[in-house]
Amino acid sequence: MVTREPGGTATGEKIRRLLLDTATAGLSPMAELSMMFASRAQHISEVIQPALAAGSIVLCDRFTDSTEAYQGGGRELGSEPVLALHRILCGDLQPELTILMDSDVSASVDRARRRNKADATKEGGSENNENRFEQESRAFFGRVHKTYLAIAARDTNRVVLVDARGAASATHSKIVELISRRFKLAA
Repeated sequence: MVTREPGGTATGEKIRRLLLDTATAGLSPMAELSMMFASRAQHISEVIQPALAAGSIVLCDRFTDSTEAYQGGGRELGSEPVLALHRILCGDLQPELTILMDSDVSASVDRARRRNKADATKEGGSENNENRFEQESRAFFGRVHKTYLAIAARDTNRVVLVDARGAASATHSKIVELISRRFKLAA
């Protein structure tokens, strides 16, 4: 099962639209953090736990590590409130494996902006389709990156750092190889 956060459920997708909307630029960091966890708690209850109970593998684009990096690091709330909410609202559910695709901060933001422009063009919308996170400062993204690296250093059994500075196909190959080794899958 492939899913994403924020989002993954009807309620989560509504929260996602609010979180990414540039019109909510004045959202307080704590309100933003609360919305991330509201989406996640619903996602776990409605999608992730039932899938795991049925024996499915769940591939989720972002989870609590992203909240720790963006709200804890980027918004400077610190890791402790994020981790406390995770324990309380998510029952401390942890992924078996987290792949952290590491690259240059400005290159990552540029890639996201190109993706959003392409998505907007496909949907017939405006080319200026940045979300409110992509409008953040270089310092914000520097703090996010630093926090991701701290998470990877703290949890070396779960988080695997993949150098994503090259071509997408090369990064894909590294990830396929990593997953094959980790889960002892045939090539």
